[in-house]
Amino acid sequence: MAEDQVTDFEVEEVDSPPPLDPEVAERRRVALQQVRQYGDPVLRTKARPVEVFDDELRAEVARMGGLMHDSLGIGLAATQVGVLHRVLVYRVEPDAPVNALVNPVIEFSSDDEEWAEEGCLSLPSVHVEVERPMFVRVRAQDEQGNEVLIEASGLEARVIQHEVDHLDGVLILDRTPKDQRKEAMRALREALDAA
Repeated sequence: MAEDQVTDFEVEEVDSPPPLDPEVAERRRVALQQVRQYGDPVLRTKARPVEVFDDELRAEVARMGGLMHDSLGIGLAATQVGVLHRVLVYRVEPDAPVNALVNPVIEFSSDDEEWAEEGCLSLPSVHVEVERPMFVRVRAQDEQGNEVLIEASGLEARVIQHEVDHLDGVLILDRTPKDQRKEAMRALREALDAA
């Protein structure tokens, strides 16, 4: 072996993400207390269409956007905050404005699907693989009642589908392979026992 060849390998340990700033961590903790957690029956309830577009709805959307931001989430459905309205908010870029979809309907889903890991604010510490279409077209209204048409791909498509599932009472546990579901359920039980 030549003298200039390296014979020892250095293994770099992967650290967990750096701890959150204490103020951010406290805001997240307070926000998550307002998000319904696994086991709450509202998470399995199908939301009802919104018929009135008023200041109350706009305040609901603003509150949801704030909770999503403070909890460090990228999407939130009204059912996750105990409101049975077909409303969701999302933001896939940190500095982008919050998007609100009221009465969303997925009109088209691509045949091309991909697996990716998903988490959920209502399922703390659970991350499971979920297969979803890579592209969707969604017809909805904004919080003012204006019609919107969203053509989404990648992370945006995944987040919208995840939140529409919530509005239909479907959780990521329902969409993951059985072995991952069992492991996730075990982790949830352990977390509940520790609390």
